[in-house]
Amino acid sequence: MSNFRSMLALAAAVACFSANALAAQSPLTVGKPLSGTVAGKDTARFTLRADSAFVVRIRVDQQPGDVALRLIGPKKIVLRAVDAVRTGREELFVLTVDQGEYQLQVLAADSVGGAFAVTLLANEELSSDPKQLTHQLLAPWDRKDGPGAAVAVWRGGKTLLAKAYGMANLGYDIPFTVATPTNIGSTSKQFTAFAMMLLVEEGKVALDEDVRKYIPELRDFGQKITVRNLLTHTTGYRELYNSVGLTGRRIDESDYVGREEYIALIQRQPSLQNAPGAEFNYNNTAFGLAAMIIARVSKQPFDEFMAQRVFAPIGMTHTRVRADVRVPVKGATVGYSRAASGVWRDLGDLGGSMGAGGIYTTLADLQRWAQNLANPKVGTKAGIAQMMTPFTMTNGKSTGYGFGLFIDTQNGQQRVHHGGADVSHRSMLALYPALGAGITVQSNDGSFDSSIAFRLAEAFFPELAPKPEPVTTTFDAAKWDAKKFDAFAGQYSLDAAPQFVLSFTRSGDTLYTQATGQGKLRMLPTSDTSFALQGVVASVEFVRDAAKKVTGAILVQGGARQPASRLVGPVAAPWTPTAADLAKVAGRFFSEELETFWELSLKDGKLMVSQRRSGDGVLKPTKKDTFGGASPAGEFTLVLERDRADEVIGFYVDVARSRDIRFARVK
Repeated sequence: MSNFRSMLALAAAVACFSANALAAQSPLTVGKPLSGTVAGKDTARFTLRADSAFVVRIRVDQQPGDVALRLIGPKKIVLRAVDAVRTGREELFVLTVDQGEYQLQVLAADSVGGAFAVTLLANEELSSDPKQLTHQLLAPWDRKDGPGAAVAVWRGGKTLLAKAYGMANLGYDIPFTVATPTNIGSTSKQFTAFAMMLLVEEGKVALDEDVRKYIPELRDFGQKITVRNLLTHTTGYRELYNSVGLTGRRIDESDYVGREEYIALIQRQPSLQNAPGAEFNYNNTAFGLAAMIIARVSKQPFDEFMAQRVFAPIGMTHTRVRADVRVPVKGATVGYSRAASGVWRDLGDLGGSMGAGGIYTTLADLQRWAQNLANPKVGTKAGIAQMMTPFTMTNGKSTGYGFGLFIDTQNGQQRVHHGGADVSHRSMLALYPALGAGITVQSNDGSFDSSIAFRLAEAFFPELAPKPEPVTTTFDAAKWDAKKFDAFAGQYSLDAAPQFVLSFTRSGDTLYTQATGQGKLRMLPTSDTSFALQGVVASVEFVRDAAKKVTGAILVQGGARQPASRLVGPVAAPWTPTAADLAKVAGRFFSEELETFWELSLKDGKLMVSQRRSGDGVLKPTKKDTFGGASPAGEFTLVLERDRADEVIGFYVDVARSRDIRFARVK
């Protein structure tokens, strides 16, 4: 969810620039810098020609100044937009689909602009050799002045590739090597589930037992929440990091979060977000509690249990749980995120993540782990099979998630996988059981897209190569009748986050999509049922049932396919409140659950929200009595609560994985 929201925000930032041109268009040549200056509404244009299946890398040096980049493809669709830092270097990286002329636009960011030099670093065909392709895709992290990445690929017990790029520690100029331990974030969840299954198989824990048997101080909501619910993200509990972010806690700025807060959060939660087993809501709270159960039942600290019962017997000698983020991990990577000023910052790891994350490991140890899942020396085949069996919700639908593992297919082959993201570490482990194969990628760069693992897997494992679709007739977007889009118009709720809704509309021949709390984006047809989003690297495919009725859509971005279900009923009309309407909303509000105040005020005709530590933000009206906004916890939706006299007495906030958090008016 966060990926799509960040893309929309980026598109909005870039879309505000005018297309006023500096008349000349200069061709880019690999390795030859071209300089320029932009200010105000200027746009400098550069061109290059590329075939399909090419890798294009472009660097801009802001000298000094603040510019933004966007690359437009031969079909006049914006393929990539970049404006991450105010000074220094920025890179734009694209894998081409179409043959023809591409245009790079350099714009003055925030109308400030300045001098710049742009260099085409690469414009070459993607290699058919998997190892060379790996180097092409990971080249942006092959550097000595920034964090790096590492990748390992194996099949049939044989390592096909193990390679590292870039730096593990910038402060001491230590390179990232294949033996460097690194934080794998939520990829750790499968290890917690595996540890729980060891206790289940020993008869010490029951999957369908009430979690309050093991943690009796948890609040009793009048419904049985089981250990199985914990491992499948179907509890109904609030998500810890999303919730505390609403209080002004700056997790993105290294604010500490303690493990004891899991229980405290649930004790103050007034009711469950959903009935146990009725909804999949990816949730760190659940796995934090699972680690507590393991520790209590085994009568060992969780990190010691993992070391003695899991890591050592499997031979994972370079793996450990970081129980305390203030205790260093010897020889490990430091995670970095790039500030707007262009500098790399070490923001540390998430506090309280043990069980949900917090494992440091190496490429070789992850391969050993994968081999144990395939042919267990520790644990049992039956227990691992349960981990790899998707959970079925009470409505009969599958979640596509087992115990700490996602289970789906990639081009017809079963795929078992899990990604991870700590503050500034990224990870992916993907296994293909029928092939006896797997791949893992790691990075200590907070902007790394770990779904690159799926693209590399297709190169190394021929069975995963996309099957070419038979060509019937060439689709001509110019001749496509926009009125056909009316069959798709409506609202679609993402299955993984039902509160996040995509609206699709048509105005004449122009097609739009708008996500909850975001501005509109134009769409261009690429087939009778698929559309590319302008300004972001994403597309949407619509789904029909056997009766040809449109029932859903699939958001495609970064190798991930996120299904969305069509909502029944008319599209909610946009709400345009007057200044007088907004003035009646303004006031001071308090959440007893989170013990925090929010201030809503009217400024320059806009409704503003402020929190003591989070600062100020704009609330954008979407539909009647509903606003979208942003906080350190992420994008949120705010819905007003009114009394019988139509006075605003409070509001409810939904933020990603925590919903219906009430704030009452106090002033």
